[in-house]
Amino acid sequence: MSVYQALLQSAERQGAGYLVLIDPDNWTEESVVKFVEQVNASGADAIMVGGSLNTRGNWDSKLIQIKKAASLPVLLFPGSLGQVSEHADALLFLSLISGRNPQSLIADQVHAAPLIQHIGIEPIATAYMLVESGKPTTAEFMSGTRPLPRSKPDIAVAHALAAAYLGFKLIYLEAGSGAELSVPIEMIQAVAQSTDVPVMVGGGIREPEMAAEYVSAGARFIITGNVLEANPDPGLLKAFARAVHRKN
Repeated sequence: MSVYQALLQSAERQGAGYLVLIDPDNWTEESVVKFVEQVNASGADAIMVGGSLNTRGNWDSKLIQIKKAASLPVLLFPGSLGQVSEHADALLFLSLISGRNPQSLIADQVHAAPLIQHIGIEPIATAYMLVESGKPTTAEFMSGTRPLPRSKPDIAVAHALAAAYLGFKLIYLEAGSGAELSVPIEMIQAVAQSTDVPVMVGGGIREPEMAAEYVSAGARFIITGNVLEANPDPGLLKAFARAVHRKN
């Protein structure tokens, strides 16, 4: 069974899926292993690894440590071609469809595709949609694109329909790392109701109650990252997992 199919089955069984995002730039090798062990025991469904930058230069060595410590599937959320690696179970094959920068829409994907085929990692075609979050984010700046206006769910729906017709397997609505404002519930509802493509939501989700509201709005997968970097509390991890897994 593919990682994608396993995640869908888990989400269907539990009400939704919970993924924890780790940016290796923000952890030492020792601290990230300890955190992965906490994630293993939290009830989360998978670990995502990625970030917009790689400022410390030891990204791959940390990824190896994460994969070694993880008892959950490890998915890459690559911010650049340099973050494509064989040391994971699958990769979100992202196209930033909310922007109009051809580099993020198709050029990076063309460069990455032969490498992905060579190393044999599972690609999961993901329509990546940045949503206005109250302040510029790293992803917005690095991609050179404008986010979707948060007050215009109809624009998000049009993009989601295009993603469905183009055959994407996931739609990822993200406010961005460290977002001031999270994705509006009205936008999640509108996108989830417009297509059968599973919707992932991340960015600015700071409380388990917010995660539960997003699942009720139609999100199939919830991703948290920065909130756990600031507070790597095993109790908070478990609270997020319980909030997302509504059927438990």
